[in-house]
Amino acid sequence: MSTTTPKRILIAKPGLDGHDRGAKVVARGLRDAGFEVIYTGIRQTPEMIVQAALQEDVDAIGLSILSGAHLDLFPAIVEGLQNAGLDNVAIFAGGIIPKQDYQELEELGIKGIFGPGTSLGDIVSYVNDI
Repeated sequence: MSTTTPKRILIAKPGLDGHDRGAKVVARGLRDAGFEVIYTGIRQTPEMIVQAALQEDVDAIGLSILSGAHLDLFPAIVEGLQNAGLDNVAIFAGGIIPKQDYQELEELGIKGIFGPGTSLGDIVSYVNDI
């Protein structure tokens, strides 16, 4: 009989964005799908997110943002993860992210980008595949 450890997923709210309902819905959906989920809470700096990822030994980070600061905050998070030796941690994102920014984020290494109305099933499938 073999047991496997569920993937550990960090859900983080970078920046000054104070609205976290979507992040909590995603966190709960991933938890209900069998993942171990750590939620950082709101108003996290890139450094706080990197430190949480390091401490929690996560497999992936889901970033939720509504403020429009993704092109400033996400690169800082990716750089911090690389500097901490966590380049193997997958990053996905959701919230209000204009489609014209998707390519730049994908080039940064954020492969899964989920906009408003994305089903939890799609996000769970994505996380299962990383």
